[in-house]
Amino acid sequence: MKEPNLTAKIAIIGAGSAGMQAYRAARQHTEDIALIEGNQYGTTCARVGCMPSKLLIAPAELCHRTQLASQFGIDIPTVAVNGKQVMNRVKSERDRFVGFIKEDAASFVLKHRLFSQARFIDDTRLELADGRILEAERIVIATGSRPKIQDVFLPVKDKVFTTDELFYFDDLPASAAVFGAGAIGLEMAQALHRLGVRVHLFGKANKVKPLSHPELTACARSIFEKELPFVASPEALSLSKTATDKVQISFSDANTPDAGLQQVTVDSVLVATGRMPNTDNLGLENTTLTRQANGVPVYNPKTLQCTSEKGGAPIFIAGDATDELTVLHEAYHEGFLAGQNAACFPQIQEQTIKAPMAIVFTEPQIAVVGQSYQQLVDAGIDFETGTESFEDQGRSRVFLMNQGMLAVFAERRSGRLLGAEIAAPAGEHMAHLLAWCIQLQLTVDTVLSMPFYHPVIEEGLESALQTLKKSLREAPCPV
Repeated sequence: MKEPNLTAKIAIIGAGSAGMQAYRAARQHTEDIALIEGNQYGTTCARVGCMPSKLLIAPAELCHRTQLASQFGIDIPTVAVNGKQVMNRVKSERDRFVGFIKEDAASFVLKHRLFSQARFIDDTRLELADGRILEAERIVIATGSRPKIQDVFLPVKDKVFTTDELFYFDDLPASAAVFGAGAIGLEMAQALHRLGVRVHLFGKANKVKPLSHPELTACARSIFEKELPFVASPEALSLSKTATDKVQISFSDANTPDAGLQQVTVDSVLVATGRMPNTDNLGLENTTLTRQANGVPVYNPKTLQCTSEKGGAPIFIAGDATDELTVLHEAYHEGFLAGQNAACFPQIQEQTIKAPMAIVFTEPQIAVVGQSYQQLVDAGIDFETGTESFEDQGRSRVFLMNQGMLAVFAERRSGRLLGAEIAAPAGEHMAHLLAWCIQLQLTVDTVLSMPFYHPVIEEGLESALQTLKKSLREAPCPV
């Protein structure tokens, strides 16, 4: 048995959003910390996630609005997109954001920082890439995630890219197929399309993630199908290379079966079909941790403590490594809790539950707040729904943004707001308002007693709540 070369009270594997917060929390209790990073400093969000994606979406939105100018009575003769300048700004601003993160990491105590890969030898010992052994009393796993590439893309793998590569491009591609109708796929497909890239979007099973309300999903799917080529339910999918080194995609469309086998040829393929946790090379098989089928440790979501064959282990997990749909604010929250509980182990605390919130920055914006429609159905909760279309909503029509709808859900007996699904203009703002109301456990009546200004897009939310209130009053168990 190798003797340890290094020791620490707390070892944190990964210095991304969750890992950095875990470090800050742990330092409130001890200076005996090892923060281990094996790749590069700079979080997924800043480097290849939420910030560079918004930097690409911003010029796409501006370009789209100028194309609508004639409908406002404004003549803009030509709109030209300089792909190199677009990507230069994306990269330079992205590097600026990453620079702030790197400066933050550089401010951490030097002796706390270890730049190395790490693997578990057992529950308390890690082997570093140089062969040294680190023995730690408690360990936090915050190794993040990476894009998932399915086998169907292997025949054209040299033409496949993910957002890990997209935001390093020097120019926009001429054409691309985007696979995945979730947050990343929808955002990038629409942005690239509006910037003049010939885009074909491929989804799965008619889903528009994260939406689950049937009418709302159908509405959102129709909006995207009208703007760009969107095959929401492809079948018999295959990809191959052409003689001219392009990608040929063969498929049938479940929504148009009479069309038979169809083909599309593009220059490249953006895969946005999900991410996988970076836990597969950690040597977790050497620990006593109980693991899920995908190898990710089973953990208590309230404390982030990993489950062991011996009970609760001195190992915690946070952020994307959990294989949950973690967004930045949740990764921060989880990282801080994991670091704090590692430092205070075995006295650990349960986290303060925040209302879940996911936002997709398309047009219209998509959001799910609190419990989704499908979650409520699966849980057997007795609830009512209020919906509202934005096609004739006043402020939305003023800005030529009058498309989409929203659905709000409330418990039938109490009238308490439980969740909402949104595909509407200003969705990000309504999502925040609803998240606060849901977390405060407000009822529909209480929310409707608050002011709604005129004319604002949020009046659409007021209308949906009024419809919901009527449904609750007419329900068998009135409020």
